[in-house]
Amino acid sequence: MAGAAVVLLSGGLDSATTLAIARSRGFECHALSVEYGQRHSAEIAAAARVAHALRAHEHRVMRVDLGSIGGSALTDRSIVVPEQPTSGIPVTYVPARNTMMLSLALAWAEVLHAQDIFIGVNAVDYSGYPDCRPEFIEAFEQLASLATKAGVEGKACRVHAPLIRHSKADIIREGTRLGVDFSATVSCYQADAEGRACRRCDSCRIRRDGFAAAGIPDPTRYAER
Repeated sequence: MAGAAVVLLSGGLDSATTLAIARSRGFECHALSVEYGQRHSAEIAAAARVAHALRAHEHRVMRVDLGSIGGSALTDRSIVVPEQPTSGIPVTYVPARNTMMLSLALAWAEVLHAQDIFIGVNAVDYSGYPDCRPEFIEAFEQLASLATKAGVEGKACRVHAPLIRHSKADIIREGTRLGVDFSATVSCYQADAEGRACRRCDSCRIRRDGFAAAGIPDPTRYAER
């Protein structure tokens, strides 16, 4: 056993594969989901299904109200989720979301005496988010070594981003190899109450193209057109 690790689990395809990878490396996985005021709760329900199916040691949900800040189509319903590819950083970027989530994971890891955090960020088939880049992960790991009791005592936390340089097709192949049931995951930015995907948003497009490129049937549950 490699010891305890906190795994950020959104309920989407990438985080489910990341949990499977952490388990395959022998970690006792403490899955953490964050309800941050996103448009729907379907992904939190998906995270619970994934945590159970992949036999996480435990699964916790923390709540932070980023909806009161807004600034993103995922937390402010007055901002329309784009259904066509856009240039630059899209309006689905949530300000400081990964920084906040990693900070919560870091706090829990310190309480657990865990020195490992896993996050499913990806810098290849992603939407241009600045907090999905390798530079960000490296900087946060440095912050963790300076900002915690464990870090200053020489037990700094390692931040693992095993998918950061993978294509979506490669992620799907790896998750399939590790037994991830992708039909249980929700990636859509505007899924309905039952977790069915819209087909049209950026996340749906990237996910659908990934399954096609991997040569694996897409098990996503889609809403009626």
